[in-house]
Amino acid sequence: MKQQKQSEAADSVLIRRLYYFFHPYRWWAVFAIVLTLSAAFLGTVRPKLTQVAVDDHIAIGDIDGLLWIVILLALALIGEFFILILNTYITRWFGQGVLFSLRNAVFEKIQSLHVQFFDKNPIGRLITRTTNDIEALSQLLSDGVVSMIGDLFRIFFILYFMLVMSWELTIIAILVLPILFYATFWFKSKVRVAFLEVRDQIARLNSFVQEHINGMMIVQLFNREKKQKEKFESINAEHRHAHIKTIFYFSIFWPIVEVLASIAMALVVWYGGARALMDQVTFGVLLAFIQYVRQFFNPIRGLSEKYNTLQSALASSERIFDVLDTKNEVYESDSPKTLEKVEGRIDFENVVFSYNKGEEIIINDISFTAKPGELLAIVGATGAGKSTIINLLLRYYDINEGTIYLDGVDIKELSLEDLRKNFGLVLQDNALFSGTIHQNITLGNPEITREQVIKAAKEVEAHNFIKKLPGSYDYVLSERGASLSMGQRQLICFVRAMVYDPKILILDEATSSVDSETEELVSRACQRMMKGRTSIVIAHRLSTIQGADNILVMHKGKIRETGNHKDLIEKDGGIYRKLYELQYKDQAVITSTATN
Repeated sequence: MKQQKQSEAADSVLIRRLYYFFHPYRWWAVFAIVLTLSAAFLGTVRPKLTQVAVDDHIAIGDIDGLLWIVILLALALIGEFFILILNTYITRWFGQGVLFSLRNAVFEKIQSLHVQFFDKNPIGRLITRTTNDIEALSQLLSDGVVSMIGDLFRIFFILYFMLVMSWELTIIAILVLPILFYATFWFKSKVRVAFLEVRDQIARLNSFVQEHINGMMIVQLFNREKKQKEKFESINAEHRHAHIKTIFYFSIFWPIVEVLASIAMALVVWYGGARALMDQVTFGVLLAFIQYVRQFFNPIRGLSEKYNTLQSALASSERIFDVLDTKNEVYESDSPKTLEKVEGRIDFENVVFSYNKGEEIIINDISFTAKPGELLAIVGATGAGKSTIINLLLRYYDINEGTIYLDGVDIKELSLEDLRKNFGLVLQDNALFSGTIHQNITLGNPEITREQVIKAAKEVEAHNFIKKLPGSYDYVLSERGASLSMGQRQLICFVRAMVYDPKILILDEATSSVDSETEELVSRACQRMMKGRTSIVIAHRLSTIQGADNILVMHKGKIRETGNHKDLIEKDGGIYRKLYELQYKDQAVITSTATN
């Protein structure tokens, strides 16, 4: 009982929260409810008119009176027909409006969340939230609530007309209701859990499919198709099993309703027929009651179907609000400072960071300075914490201890927009989106002109290959830019960084995935981009950072060595020297390189 009350309380909270998105359309909903009540009344008044026709006109041979009743029946039928058409359109219209607002809210929330949220939540699950889960609300928001109200009033009108004609027959007709109520409560307790499980299994399916489509080349390379098919079949079987549970409960509930309706009909025919033979009930009343009993259980069936819709929608809305309620771990200051003119000085002071409290420290007591216009390089083995420094500087994550400054201002005191607009970032594997090359470079910024894009492309030597493509800058890329080579994708990302004219440029393994010829092209682009800007370069290839003003050598989350290339290479037993020896052991001797 306690668990049921908690579930009902949770449902009421979810419904109130959904009303926030429903609120702008509330008067349209009121109008739809009025139409629904009108249709419910016109639908239930027809058996009453039939009773009047039989008892008051047919029984005495009143042809003129019967004609008027027939006209009223026709008008009731036509009126119900047109009201239902208008009502269906209105409810579908404002339902789609609510879904539109809800999708926007979920997508906006997902975009605002910290990067760590995406580390913990599979892409497929988030896709489910913004597509399947919201779509599950469609039927409820489109006409579910309004139809439920209509069904309730239809039951009320039927009971009213039945009581007016014969309270005894009414009691006989509703004798089966206690059994129906018990069956309904049993059904409610079972189907909610089943629908939650169905939504979970859909999310698992989406996550698995998304992940394996992205990694299809690896799956095929290692001949793992059969194994992955078995895994998919297992997840798919659990999804089917969850659906079968809901089918099982409905396969029991609906026949119960049907049988109870038949029993109620039989009781009315038995008792009412006997009363009619004794002239205690008119044949018109008996005929009307038979129609009303048939009508009475139709809205009950409708309510059970709408309850199915409601449970599915509440299960989905619970998952949607889980996303909307996710707290962003990267907070902006309530009164952020503004940097009028950014010079590009970066200071890390005693910075400590771990992804979760109590877990392994990734960055431990890091301090360094990058002066305006300086080229700072960061090297170290995989897992040393190089890319983490960039993530902390851009506030994708917040540090545990210490302070990070931009031009002497704590980056936590700046708005995220004001902070990040000063940076240009080129990664090893950059994101390209479906759309034209121009759109990928500007990211839809209308202030960036085509001339600026072409100028930036020429500066990083990307213009030549772009103009050879069909449509040039209007060439439409396939998903993730798969129609271009790795080097071409990288150059487009350089143009994107260049066209925004950042004060600070960050290159994270920007040349590690390209061939030697493209690397030379990209390296020249890097040199042009870094000129006059504070630049931070993370590189495995030490040849690309020999001209750096300062090099940070990281190992296990700490800075172990600092200095320029010449100083570090001359340090016997140093980490940088060992890295250099590993990369250039087959080339010229280190000592001669150092001397030169």
